[in-house]
Amino acid sequence: MVKEFKEFVARGNVMDMAIGIILGAAFGAITKSMVDDVLMPPIGLLLGGVDFSNLFVVLREGLAAGPYLTVADAKEAGAVILTYGIFFQTIINFLIIAFAVFLVVKGVNRLKRAQEEPQPAAAPVTRDCPYCTMAIPLQARRCPQCTSEIEK
Repeated sequence: MVKEFKEFVARGNVMDMAIGIILGAAFGAITKSMVDDVLMPPIGLLLGGVDFSNLFVVLREGLAAGPYLTVADAKEAGAVILTYGIFFQTIINFLIIAFAVFLVVKGVNRLKRAQEEPQPAAAPVTRDCPYCTMAIPLQARRCPQCTSEIEK
């Protein structure tokens, strides 16, 4: 069983998948930072200084009565809240990741197509002898196989 597990782990597909997962997690962190730190502040500023991470609706008051100014205050009070601002940020995160993956796949497909395009055929360097049908150089005047004289 240990031997089979080692073979499974050593396969190229498993290693590729592991690398993909690690890079995906790192890319997710970069995207989260881009959304939280770069995109959302200007969008919030354009919408009148709204901080999307603190947009929520109180479904049930907590032990301490509201109003709650932040999500952290509401959670601390034990309120049941619907945090639609965080959901909005998550949607933007997803769209950015989906667009980045689309660009990567598009680039890979372009490279694959370039490799798969048929290369132009090279100019022939031989021709067949009309008498014995053996391949001979284009410049040959006599067939080395059957010794027949050949016209150009």
